[in-house]
Amino acid sequence: MARRDDVDTALPIRFGAGGWRGLLAEDFTLPRVRAVVEAVADSLQRGVGAPPVLVAHDHRFLGDRFAAAAREVLAERGIPVLWPRAPLATPVAAHAVRSRRAALGLVFTASHNPAEYQGLKLIAASGGALPEADLRRIEGAVGRPRRGAVGAPGRVRRIDGLGAYLRDWARHIDVRAIGRGRPRIWFDAMHGSGAGVLDRALLDAGARVVVLRGDPDPRFGGSPPDPRPERLAALRRALGTGRGPRLGLATDGDADRFAVVDAGGRVLSESEVAALIVDHLARTGRIRRGVALSIATGGLAERVARAHGLAVERHPLGFSPLAHALEAGRVDLAADESGGVAFRSLGPGKDGVWAGGLLAEIVAETRAPLARRLVDLERRHGRSCCARSAVPATPGSLERFEALCDAAPARVAGERVHHETGVDGLRLLFHDGFLMLRASSTEPVLRVYAEASGPLRVRRRLAIGRSLLED
Repeated sequence: MARRDDVDTALPIRFGAGGWRGLLAEDFTLPRVRAVVEAVADSLQRGVGAPPVLVAHDHRFLGDRFAAAAREVLAERGIPVLWPRAPLATPVAAHAVRSRRAALGLVFTASHNPAEYQGLKLIAASGGALPEADLRRIEGAVGRPRRGAVGAPGRVRRIDGLGAYLRDWARHIDVRAIGRGRPRIWFDAMHGSGAGVLDRALLDAGARVVVLRGDPDPRFGGSPPDPRPERLAALRRALGTGRGPRLGLATDGDADRFAVVDAGGRVLSESEVAALIVDHLARTGRIRRGVALSIATGGLAERVARAHGLAVERHPLGFSPLAHALEAGRVDLAADESGGVAFRSLGPGKDGVWAGGLLAEIVAETRAPLARRLVDLERRHGRSCCARSAVPATPGSLERFEALCDAAPARVAGERVHHETGVDGLRLLFHDGFLMLRASSTEPVLRVYAEASGPLRVRRRLAIGRSLLED
């Protein structure tokens, strides 16, 4: 007989981009996790021949407990489960879903959010984000009367997901170039699950690697595992002096996003890195179909792609639309404004480990700072400086944001707005870039993105964007 679990409905379970995140012990609790997994189970095939579901977690607090509960729910419902032997970075988990032909992946991680958050990412069979329609269907089914178990319990099979991922990683990176150049690389894992993955891959390729914050820590050392410039002080210091090919890399809490510090300690913007990656992959013949970019990614990457004869698609924020462009076969590469990059041959999900390896390959090949190649790109295609920030989502800032979306200004700080769009927030286009405001789907903040023709102009534009929202 169908029954209903006793689930607290005072806080509705709302899925954001790719899954569900919430505060531990308030929104994200064991009964609510079970209810979500029950809804997932109702959407899946079961019985003899049914594809398995991967259940994994990273180093966040109680991740192992939540994953064990999910495994039990699925097995009780007759659904076979793949159970990794150790915590996994999200790109590794996504690779396992795809390579082992799983129906779905459930990964307990809150990515770059602070330590008090926990989350559940739902990974499609392709290795990319679950389509929005599927997310909404599961979200709507949470807490409904459920179907009973069918037949025998699902088999739980232990797996090692890391080895297969590293072998595939090495096939998509020029490890010989890294071995010849032997670059010195400082890797800040930010106490997240990228430790033991990116550093191991680079060491196996022949790089010389120093790991910072490589020990697992569910509190992430007291700082969110988000590789923003202000959180990379030690990495910047390490790159501030020295000679020879050198590079700084950082990954967020689950290693699907990354950041780059160049020789001299300069943190490159995500849009600058996207342009470097597009150029390198196009020159080496690894991308031919095209490139998908978010609307908040700077224009340099687009101009570089078009100069190589590649088609460029622009999509709303969130990596899901970019992943779907990869899955459809229209593009080979996707990149966004927050350090997310995906390569179609490895799967449509964000992969900070592969991206880090590619940057190491560029430095090893050129034996020069990334900035040297970036200057050459800007000389040929025009300069583009990008930055992003955030303000707290208070009643006042939300009111101002809604008012701006309802009536976009024709001029901002004396500059004429050439075009504005209301897709995914508000995007104001200027002669040399843009200003974009949007509400975050994963944190209580309003995000501000800016592009301009120089560093002073972009900082000023970013400050103006914040002033439009702040109390």
